[in-house]
Amino acid sequence: MKNIPPILAFLAALLLGGAAEAQQKYVFTPQWTPQAQFAGYYVAQELGFYKDAGIDLEIVHPNSTESAMSRLRQDKSHFTTIQLCQAMEIIDSGMPLVNILQTSMNNGLVIVSRNHLNPAQQKGIRVGTWSVGFDQIALAMSLKEDLNYQWIRFANTINLFLAGAIDATLAMSYNEYYLLKQSGVEVTEENTYRFCDHNYNVQEDGVYMKPDFYEKNKEVAHRFAEASKRGWIYCAEHPDEALEIVMKYVTMYHVATNRVMQKLQLDEILRLQVDRDSGQREFRLRPDMVKQASDLMLESQLLLKEVTYEQILAR
Repeated sequence: MKNIPPILAFLAALLLGGAAEAQQKYVFTPQWTPQAQFAGYYVAQELGFYKDAGIDLEIVHPNSTESAMSRLRQDKSHFTTIQLCQAMEIIDSGMPLVNILQTSMNNGLVIVSRNHLNPAQQKGIRVGTWSVGFDQIALAMSLKEDLNYQWIRFANTINLFLAGAIDATLAMSYNEYYLLKQSGVEVTEENTYRFCDHNYNVQEDGVYMKPDFYEKNKEVAHRFAEASKRGWIYCAEHPDEALEIVMKYVTMYHVATNRVMQKLQLDEILRLQVDRDSGQREFRLRPDMVKQASDLMLESQLLLKEVTYEQILAR
């Protein structure tokens, strides 16, 4: 470059620097609207943990016309959160994914039914489930236990249950479970079936990427995972501060919720992150739970072929 005039060399350096800077812009999309379920990522963003890791990150939530997976498929997002069973279904359908961070160590799915009746002792009842999925373990359990539930799809509310249109409803222990309680529904251990307590304790949320992008950006992926983990650990150590940050995000996006609900959700999410066997926040995908999920879904014909731990885990 010795024959290039200084001004041109300077402009070329600026352009190259700008291109390198642009390559450092990454997008993360949680699978749902803002809530305490994603507190660790908000904390990592607000407290500069991603910046410390050299990552210029933008958090973009899905909307009614564009899901998190749609954004990932179209390369509009580089990282997204997905439940393990849903990730396995997506992989089975032909879209490979790799897990770079596992936050959930326990399953938070429950069934709540009416009139103090045990949902696992009622065959053929009408059970509400989300139209967007997240119910693979419930479908597998219904078939395995010969319960043959009638599945009634709903958007994202508990209104069908409150209106008496269904006999029971699926709920997440950190979300709809508390909405039912806040709505005056009598929720007891008698009429609540917790999947984690009945040999269906399969991990849920983790961070996933497309493998081709991961292979080209391994260092960035690992730095993103470590910064996110740091955010979650900070949440566990400073839950009040984390809650303030969550409320900032739900207010920014005009989410209909309240501080009490978000505190309950944060407490439960943090509880589900502690492995039952070790008593630690391990932030790892467990091979035994991947095998368990794959076997259950194969048996229920929710998968065409086995999805293995080796397929999913980023190396």
